[in-house]
Amino acid sequence: MAGKVKWVTDIEKSVLINNFEKRGWIQVTENEDWNFYWMSVQTIRNVFSVETGYRLSDDQIVNHFPNHYELTRKDLMVKNIKRYRKELEKEGSPLAEKDENGKYLYLDFVPVTYMLPADYNLFVEEFRKSPSSTWIMKPCGKAQGKGIFLINKLSQIKKWSRDSKTSSFVTQSTKEAYVISLYINNPLLIGGRKFDLRLYVLVSTYRPLRCYMYKLGFCRFCTVKYTPSTSELDNMFVHLTNVAIQKHGEDYNHIHGGKWTVSNLRLYLESTRGKEVTGKLFDEIHWIIVQSLKAVAVSAWRGAELGWGLGRGSFGEVVGPASSWVLPRACQVNASPSLTSSTANDRILKYNLINDTLNIAVPNGEIPDCKWNKSPPKEVLGNYEILYDEELAQGDGADLRSRQGQSLGPKGGRSRDSGRTVLTTWK
Repeated sequence: MAGKVKWVTDIEKSVLINNFEKRGWIQVTENEDWNFYWMSVQTIRNVFSVETGYRLSDDQIVNHFPNHYELTRKDLMVKNIKRYRKELEKEGSPLAEKDENGKYLYLDFVPVTYMLPADYNLFVEEFRKSPSSTWIMKPCGKAQGKGIFLINKLSQIKKWSRDSKTSSFVTQSTKEAYVISLYINNPLLIGGRKFDLRLYVLVSTYRPLRCYMYKLGFCRFCTVKYTPSTSELDNMFVHLTNVAIQKHGEDYNHIHGGKWTVSNLRLYLESTRGKEVTGKLFDEIHWIIVQSLKAVAVSAWRGAELGWGLGRGSFGEVVGPASSWVLPRACQVNASPSLTSSTANDRILKYNLINDTLNIAVPNGEIPDCKWNKSPPKEVLGNYEILYDEELAQGDGADLRSRQGQSLGPKGGRSRDSGRTVLTTWK
């Protein structure tokens, strides 16, 4: 189609705007005809609300699936993964196999987690089985480490969950929802400090699932050495890697921002743990990302059934996960990974990330067309690698969920399917 792409955004970040302008695209307002709208999470929620009933036209794309929160909201992510595991059990899938203690062999990548206040009684029952354990509480709808705290006594949770006058439990309608998870108190440390991974994944479609892993992620380090001591439970400089928290620490370095590139992390791990162990670790991270995306595939696409026109216009989104353990079990997914640059390297990485994303989402910078082939050629991927392509997997009869024995995933050996797929961005 002839003509220039017309763009609009409500996120005023230079890494976005510079990329649009470099392509010669035309900026318009949200009330004018547009082809590409990079929306904030709040805007996507408003635009595609039931009240507005907005539909994308054949030449429009946006950067979020309207139901993205099924994966990016902490409580819904856990709920969907638990549901996914039960569905696989009902199907008799070997992926849902358990050991003699009832523990999942392949899908054990979420720590013991409960929703509060809804699951308070279940949590208390679990807590009493191991009263010396530490738990981490996170508000379901917040980011940047806001509202997170650690507990190791029931009295701490009671103070949060009970009304001081009536001593009755506060209902979810009047109290902010939290998730509470068993804290991983033996994380992989480098230089004695905790770190997490910020990996970027582009999901272009959920039906069929197709996603790409960005090769240029990074690690974020705490400024204070880790200790499991209960006396430091309140010291977030020890426990949380969020830059929004760590930048206020005395030892924060504003030049490198307390960050390593993922490639430097791999080199370090290969030199200290060996190439085989390092390769297996990243295989597991990648495999977990794919399984997490599969867990929400139906929910994320529900918007299409409600008439949002996802299949016609939405190119998907870049999401960001981070794993904070040597054997990745805990993850959360960011709906809008930060586009703010805290260092010069940050700025370069995020500019290139957006550039490569646009090359996949808007091939040749042309006006979007719902008839596009959603599988771009290898030469336009830039620093992305295909992580998972459901059509290819099913075409080979190699669907992960139907495969047997050692091909189940990284814990059972490297399958052809997991070898082809390369993964995403978590936290």
